[in-house]
Amino acid sequence: MSSPLTFLAGDLGGTKTLLAIYRWDGELKKICQQRYLSTEWQSLEPMICHFFNQIPKGVIPPSHSCIAVAGPVFNGSAQITNLNWNLSEEKICNHIGLEKLELVNDFCALIYGLPFLKDNQHVEIQPLQEKKPKEGVIAILGAGTGLGIARGHITTHGIEVLPSEGGHREFAPRTEKEWELAEWLKTNLQLERLSLERIVSGTGLGHVANWRLQQADTNCHPLQEVANAWRYKTSGKPDLPAMVSKAAKDGDPVMNEALEIWLGAYGSAAGDLALHELCTAGLWIGGGTAQKHLHGLRSQNFLNAMRNKGRFKEFLEKLPVMALIDPQAGLFGAACRAHMLADSNWTLS
Repeated sequence: MSSPLTFLAGDLGGTKTLLAIYRWDGELKKICQQRYLSTEWQSLEPMICHFFNQIPKGVIPPSHSCIAVAGPVFNGSAQITNLNWNLSEEKICNHIGLEKLELVNDFCALIYGLPFLKDNQHVEIQPLQEKKPKEGVIAILGAGTGLGIARGHITTHGIEVLPSEGGHREFAPRTEKEWELAEWLKTNLQLERLSLERIVSGTGLGHVANWRLQQADTNCHPLQEVANAWRYKTSGKPDLPAMVSKAAKDGDPVMNEALEIWLGAYGSAAGDLALHELCTAGLWIGGGTAQKHLHGLRSQNFLNAMRNKGRFKEFLEKLPVMALIDPQAGLFGAACRAHMLADSNWTLS
């Protein structure tokens, strides 16, 4: 009897990197994992070598790997801006001794994991009116530092994933307040155009709050000083978006207004993506803010903005909408993709 396949999965970010060995034995099973501070390493190769030296005895070394990276991947190469790392699939394979390694955008990695999720890894945002299709087009977006987006086509024969930089498309104001916010942001950030992720992201929530705190009725607001520090400091910034969320939860009307504006813009962006991709197999919400804002994502503010798409309102009202709540969903998705690379006979059945 042959030994179960093992493979290397990674989730590489500017701050931290997770590396893990998984085994496929009818389902994904994690054997070991290690967390690294990315800035303490000169490149990915020595980090992987260090990790391989920590693998428990008796575990078969992996020959296939998938590493999710926070950024675009072109022709097997990726540049990690915050780390000044240039990654190459071929160079990593040669250095580590792997048969196959694939670099994928972090939101593409999430798509690979969706068909294999367990119940404790996701929740419903919009209750399903019909049984969710197992095959078809699927899309995911998520507000984190920026706005990540990816698309996929799932069939019993496999998963085709398409990366996207749709978070950089133009922001289109829907209301007078959004128009005022957009004009203020372009002036404040000295921009000729305003991308969607300037508002629909974790950072964007800070921008919305900052705009609201510039208005005359907020001169004595307790977050005024924090917002100014967040606005002007280049390092050691306070976590304004987290403070906005907490203040809104505690009943602060000004920060609640900022959060409502942000959720409305987020919901509208989600609806636009669902229409653009016609994702009949479901729309997913991921990113670092998903679990923190589950109540907001389930609110009528978010859902009404998502559904308010004219003649396609009914389509969006029936669309399965889910949120990822597993903080290691990126690592899990990379493991799923590594399994596909290691097993040429893999099918979704």
